[in-house]
Amino acid sequence: MNNNMSLKFDARPENESFARSVVAAFCVSANPTVEIINDIKTAVSEAVTNCIVHGYENTMNGEILIEANMLSNVLKVKISDYGKGIINIEEALTDFYTTREEEERSGLGFTIMKSFMDSLEVESTPGSGTTVVLTKRLA
Repeated sequence: MNNNMSLKFDARPENESFARSVVAAFCVSANPTVEIINDIKTAVSEAVTNCIVHGYENTMNGEILIEANMLSNVLKVKISDYGKGIINIEEALTDFYTTREEEERSGLGFTIMKSFMDSLEVESTPGSGTTVVLTKRLA
């Protein structure tokens, strides 16, 4: 079975729970466990929060695009912003690295995404935005 969906929404903190719920609902047809659904919701929450906090620097002046594909019980989720981008992806993927120390950020967003999903890819262009690609086997 191949199924696709896309969702574009404003980069506002109140939309984070909406985004994770939509992606979780999209997966239900594959009959994943509650644990797998919770893993997906956690990773999507982290990715969307990164878009809001880092991509748009909490300005709420931007959009986030989520594209999801399910093929043979494997979920692939692309979460994109069109914000400031990441200068050094390798450094950003390091545990505890944060650019927002004044906000007491833990620097574990990407680490959490990696630990809850089967794979994580990050593509970014400074000044143009960032795309995070998450995959998870659902059965």
